[in-house]
Amino acid sequence: MKLKLTHIPHVANKIALDIANSDLLELKTTLENIANVAKEILENDLKKELEIDQKAKNLLEENLDEIEFMRADERQLFWMIKRQIAEEQNFLLSWEDRYNEISHKILDEISLEGFIIFNVSENLIKNLIFKSIETYSKLYEEIQEEVIEKIKNYKRRLLVGTDEYELVFEKLYEEELKRKGFL
Repeated sequence: MKLKLTHIPHVANKIALDIANSDLLELKTTLENIANVAKEILENDLKKELEIDQKAKNLLEENLDEIEFMRADERQLFWMIKRQIAEEQNFLLSWEDRYNEISHKILDEISLEGFIIFNVSENLIKNLIFKSIETYSKLYEEIQEEVIEKIKNYKRRLLVGTDEYELVFEKLYEEELKRKGFL
């Protein structure tokens, strides 16, 4: 699942909580510090992907006349261009590979900062972080469906995409995350 900027604080909190609750390591800082490191690394990764998306969109727009003339599928062209740009920049598009790379970066940073101490294989800690990201991404869709159903049952109808809908969605989403132990 592709993460969005709004997901990042929740994923970062999940990582921090899982690290704090792990028997594999000793925490030497606050949950907030761990979450901040994770948040920064996740944001940088997502921003890089957004830059790649924008470059691909720009290339499509520059060649729109040719694309229409040849009746090419814009969506398919977008992905071809995005893959090429990502490859040139050594950016991983496979989410499993990215979760793995992000997990390594988070582990490296929190170790370097002295935020954790462990006497087990680094791979075990990296897998803990990887699992946090993966668990959140899988749970997101489930929570999203629950929240959408709750909004549908509101007395007053909220239109998807409006500011009011987004505020209610985010509030209910956070409540569900708290209820499931993510915050």
